[in-house]
Amino acid sequence: MATRLPKRSVVIVGGGLTAALVSRQLSEGTDILVLERGIDHRGTAPQRLPAQRDELRWAIHNALAQDWAIETYALRHSRAEASLPVRRMEAFLPGEGMGGAANHWNGQTWRWAEYDPVLRTHLERRYGKTSIPAEMTIQDWGLTWAEMEPYHDLFERLFGIAGKAGNINGVIQPGGNPFEGPRSREYPQRPLEITEAGRIFKAAAESLGYKPFPMPAGNSPDSYTNPDGQRLAPCQYCGHCERFICEANAKASPQLLLYPPLLNRKGFELRLRAHVLNVGFDRHARRVTGVRYLDLQTGREYEQPADVVVIAAYSMTSTRLLLQDRIGKPYDPATGKGVVGKNFCYQVMSHTPAFYKDAWINPFMASGASQTVIDEFNGDNFDHTGLGFLGGGYIYANVTNGRPIGSRLVPAGTPRWGTKWKQANADWYAHAFQYSVHGSNYPHRDNYLDLDPDYRDAYGQPLLRMTYNFKDNDYRMSDYVTNKAHELARASGATIVAQPNPRRGDFDARIYQTTHTTGGTIMGTDPKTSVLSPHLQHWDAQNLFVVGASVYPHNAGYNPTGPLAALALRLGDDLKRYLERPRQL
Repeated sequence: MATRLPKRSVVIVGGGLTAALVSRQLSEGTDILVLERGIDHRGTAPQRLPAQRDELRWAIHNALAQDWAIETYALRHSRAEASLPVRRMEAFLPGEGMGGAANHWNGQTWRWAEYDPVLRTHLERRYGKTSIPAEMTIQDWGLTWAEMEPYHDLFERLFGIAGKAGNINGVIQPGGNPFEGPRSREYPQRPLEITEAGRIFKAAAESLGYKPFPMPAGNSPDSYTNPDGQRLAPCQYCGHCERFICEANAKASPQLLLYPPLLNRKGFELRLRAHVLNVGFDRHARRVTGVRYLDLQTGREYEQPADVVVIAAYSMTSTRLLLQDRIGKPYDPATGKGVVGKNFCYQVMSHTPAFYKDAWINPFMASGASQTVIDEFNGDNFDHTGLGFLGGGYIYANVTNGRPIGSRLVPAGTPRWGTKWKQANADWYAHAFQYSVHGSNYPHRDNYLDLDPDYRDAYGQPLLRMTYNFKDNDYRMSDYVTNKAHELARASGATIVAQPNPRRGDFDARIYQTTHTTGGTIMGTDPKTSVLSPHLQHWDAQNLFVVGASVYPHNAGYNPTGPLAALALRLGDDLKRYLERPRQL
């Protein structure tokens, strides 16, 4: 029997980036309870030397990620297959603990293209009404770049994002991304130092007529104080960003910049080791009543009533909670009807290694986002007429670290072990890097999430099931853009350029790409095709809101963090209005 607790005004499920941003926007004194199943990592082993640089513990064993022995996902590539639980999930890494996955992120911070929130309208206008295949379920978000721009700007200042603007109020800026939408002002910090790989990449790109620029970064090049008085220190370029907490406090993260002032704020409470089991739903009243959670320290269950519930968990968890309590109609791929679980997307990555006998790359001197990029082949930045696919990706010099276990590029044909393998490592460790494609993944009718009928987690609840695979559009896009990356590598004067290696074969949960899963609780203007309104308010439950990458109707070539943060800040402002007068926003 669950113990019933006193009602709270706002209960937020998940203690990551979006929960902190929503809470920041709410007024001082607002009664907010955040429930997070992980711990507080501040001041613990991940931040102290030498433990912080334990590649085996943090990068290989993923100690900051979800524990797959307790909760995993089931996978099948099509409805014709039987699903199986993923025993060793490596493809994407949901975080646990105060700050969530934004503790172990790389810091790569993009605003999506100006056309992304209106992607369907944009593509139909440019290529015609029949240009989008029927099975590609792209839809508009119901809001615009202009509505999100002030929140992008605020987030960039809160996180001290380093970069070079490419478009300020419609005026293209030299040295920045010429394809970005119009921003109101420059980034709050200068770009990171360019790496040797970046210099080689930049020269090759310019020789082909492209416009390279520094990747927008959540790694601080200098000391920085944000609008809330929280500080970042200068990056040491130590190569321990992704999968690690920053030892130098130079990587922008919620546990460093957002939660410290929140924890001192009147009315705010963060309850750790609190695993939310379900959301209570009064179907007749079209309202949620609160949540039920398990205290992982005592094993006791609690019922936490709330006036407003915000689901701010990882995208997969957000979808699972709605499916479990049937808050919204589950998506049915056979009929195309239903909404919860629809438009599940991932990302399509590929790489072309290049080797330079006479260049010293120093891969160990890098940050998570110290990359140089071109955007000519991302999204719809180029003409797709006659190409047979939609979407694209940015191409970049992919050097984020030189850690000894995971960063060993050797030429094709090198043995997997033995004397020749050791010699190849000695010859090429400091002389190679990847030309990588960070590619889009557009929704497909047959890619979706539901509850597995057979498998359950450690708490006895159904596993979330992925029915997902790469589709023809993904393979064609990857082939085209990867060949562009290969051309760049050849233009760089490399001693050896590997053959282009576009995405092939089935989705493999054992191979890491990104932690960028999207969809499942998508937003839109029509309740028949979306779970949430453009204000992230559930169509079927007025006092339920969902925020995170699960609300994206598609996945762009860019990392999802920028729009995710902007939407969270916007939701915080919307909740102010809702708390003053509860209604459909």
